[in-house]
This record gives sequence, structure tokens and C-alpha cells, in this order.
Amino acid sequence: MAGADQITPPQTVLPQAGNSNLVLRILSSLVMAPLALGVAYVGDQVFLLFWTIAALVVLWEWDGMVCTHDKNPVFAIGSIAIVGTSLLWAMSRPVLALILISLGALGVSTLATKVRRSWSVVGLAYAAVLLVAPVVLRADPMFGFRVIVLVFAVVWSTDVLAYVVGRTFGGPKLIPRISPNKTWAGAIGGLAAGIGAGIAVAKYFGMEDIAAISLVAFLLSVASQSGDVLESAVKRQFNVKDASWLIPGHGGLMDRLDGFMAASLLAVIIGLAHGGAVAPGRGLLVW
Repeated sequence: MAGADQITPPQTVLPQAGNSNLVLRILSSLVMAPLALGVAYVGDQVFLLFWTIAALVVLWEWDGMVCTHDKNPVFAIGSIAIVGTSLLWAMSRPVLALILISLGALGVSTLATKVRRSWSVVGLAYAAVLLVAPVVLRADPMFGFRVIVLVFAVVWSTDVLAYVVGRTFGGPKLIPRISPNKTWAGAIGGLAAGIGAGIAVAKYFGMEDIAAISLVAFLLSVASQSGDVLESAVKRQFNVKDASWLIPGHGGLMDRLDGFMAASLLAVIIGLAHGGAVAPGRGLLVW
């Protein structure tokens, strides 16, 4: 992005987390996973509220990383856009919601300093995707819960196994300039786990086209790891180790949801392209 090279030099390589970090990651997941699944099962306004709060927290973390003295006004405008989008979505006004996000991006770009302007706009878009994508998927009356479970399973399995396999086997680095702790072994292990999780979910819900679901799981796993790398690149650009310290073992909420954001966005694109606006969940799961 324009002006990014003038912000900070590349940061030094960060130390790899120890075993205690893995324990904290597992304990945090044991708390968050049932909560996320329970909210997905309930759906409707509870689900919308859950992801509205998540989007606001992620926006706060993003603005904290990329903004300086302009953080408060930038976050205020972005928050208004996110909350307004949520309310409009609840009233079944998706077009107006997207227009509001666009207006919010314009406001953010006006308030942010020139060198951080593009980063601030991307942050609002990032948070908006985190709000809208899962809500669009869950809205499918028949397949909404199933598709959310599929995305969760693929993303969580990819994340955990990539971490474990990477730490266990080491080997060649995946993208050392951006994320020096990620390895090819971890990426492949995470990919295999994501595909396996997708197949398991498909069998649990009685889906018939396992080959197609396996391909979908493969694509979602790749997207999940790409989202993780994207966030690593942003943190490295601004010399930050974690988005925040809200979640033990994970850092910030964005550190936990980076892969889900990318995977859910891809899931929406595939679902809408194949199933249409009425049934994006079916479009992702039924081939």
C-alpha cells in the first residue's frame, strides 16, 4: 500500500512460543469453541450480535496497531459504521448496510493521517467482512448451521495442526520474511487436518458428495492459512507481536479470527456463486 514502506523497517524475528503457550492456546480454545458453536446453533439475532461484538473488537485491535494519535476518531467512525451495518442487516437492508460501510470507509480515510489512510480503510473492510460473511452463511435456513460448523472445523483443525506439526518437525520456512515461525511441514499438516475435518463434518451431517466437500475444505484451509499470513504481514509491518492481549495463548481476537475471516469470505463467495443469495450454505455444501 502507498506509504507503507515509510512506516517502519522490518522487525526482528520474534521468538517461537514455548510449550506453555500451546497449553494456553488449548485452554482458550476449550472455552471459545463451545461458545462459538452454541451461538451458531441459536442463530438469528444472537448470532448477529456475537459477530458485531467480534467485529468491533477486531477493529479496535487493528486501529491500535496501525494508527497513532488518530486512533480514537478513526475507531469511532468505524464503530458507527459496523454497528449501523449490523442494525441494517437485522432489518433486512443489506444494500443499505453495504452503502453504510462504504460511507464509513470514506469517513475513516478522511480522519486518518495520510500515511495510515489505506491501512485504516482496510481495517474497516476487514472488520466488516468478519461481521457480514458468517451472518450471510448462517442465514441459509436449512444449511446455515452446518456450513458454519464446517468452516469452524476446517479453520480450527488447520490452525492447531499447523502449529503442532510445525513445532514438532520444523524444517524449511514457509515465508520467512513475513512469518519466520511458519514451516512447510506445518502448512501441509494443517492442510491435511483441514481436509480431514471437512470430511468428518460432511459424514456427520450425512452429506453425500464427499469429493466436492473435500475440495471445498482444501480451499477453505488454504484461505485460513492465507488469512493468518496476512495478519502476520500486518503485525510485522507495524512491529507488533500480537494484536492485543485479550486471549491467553492467542494474543488478540484478531489473532484467533484471522483464518476464519479469510475462510468465511471465500465460503461466502463460493456459496453465493453456486447457491445464490437465497441459499449460500446449500451452494457450499450440496454439489
